[in-house]
Amino acid sequence: MFSGFKNFLMQGQLVVVAVGLSIALAFSVLVQTFTGAIITPLVNAAGGGGTNGLGVRINGQLLDFGSLISAIVYFIVFVAVVYFVIVVPYRAYQQKRGVAVFTEPPPSKACPACLSDGLPLEATKCRYCATDLKVEESGGLAEPA
Repeated sequence: MFSGFKNFLMQGQLVVVAVGLSIALAFSVLVQTFTGAIITPLVNAAGGGGTNGLGVRINGQLLDFGSLISAIVYFIVFVAVVYFVIVVPYRAYQQKRGVAVFTEPPPSKACPACLSDGLPLEATKCRYCATDLKVEESGGLAEPA
């Protein structure tokens, strides 16, 4: 039982996911601190500088628009950091190895009988329902026989 658990933990993809999650959490803390220390005070200062910032009180309840704007900025900055620090270098590394990642999928067609998508353009038979796919001269699919 323990050897099976050890083998599960040592799988390459699980290690990559664990490292990626750790890096993402570290970036999250970094970006959250940046937005809390820099962006939120700037947004509150633009709204008048008081404790309400860009908020409005309705029946004693505060609608804090400044926090919403800060959360949106936080999300945008976090996604940009993850994209440019993790995704772009990973894509370049994989491209050097000859592996295409995060690219457009190859063109495909759909089966007219079962409406399954993702069939290669060169396919002559549907992999799901075994319908013969006849290619017309215009490039489209003919009706199944």
